[in-house]
Amino acid sequence: MNASTQEIAVLGGGCFWCLDAVFRELDGVTGVESGYAGGTTPQPDYDAVCGGQTGHAEVVRVTFDPTVLRYRDLLGVFFAIHDPTTKDRQGHDVGTQYRSAIFAQTPGQRRIAEDLVRELDAARLWPAPIVTEIAGAQTFWPAEVYHQDYFANNPAQPYCMGVVAPKVAKFRKQFLERLKRRSPAG
Repeated sequence: MNASTQEIAVLGGGCFWCLDAVFRELDGVTGVESGYAGGTTPQPDYDAVCGGQTGHAEVVRVTFDPTVLRYRDLLGVFFAIHDPTTKDRQGHDVGTQYRSAIFAQTPGQRRIAEDLVRELDAARLWPAPIVTEIAGAQTFWPAEVYHQDYFANNPAQPYCMGVVAPKVAKFRKQFLERLKRRSPAG
């Protein structure tokens, strides 16, 4: 696979630790980086974003191979692993930094996202309409190093055990055929 076949998706759906953990296991994903997007403060840090002072959302930048994983299918996973009907919150995480957001990197991505939201709303999979923000590309600010691959590095942390682990388990069950294949231990 060469770099020219790679695409980028930037998605916010609550705490970035959850999204990071799930997308790292999705076949076709070649990279995941937690960070911040959609705000006004340059070079934001975690404390400022969590304090709601920057306008940024916690996001993941997902690099993927579209010959293995279509953007629409990546969004299908995204919508399955968070609640896109709650404005500025996911569960107990409340604030604009936890909003559901898609930062489309191209007009084609925006079209796909808008079409999928219309289809999902028409299917009435949730009891309320989807409120996911669909915006154009924004500056992506990488989160601090300790946020990268947080779940794998901190599985016993209470938030990881109580929130991230159940989302990962739900993803694995619902998308078993989409998991990266692991080579047998040898």
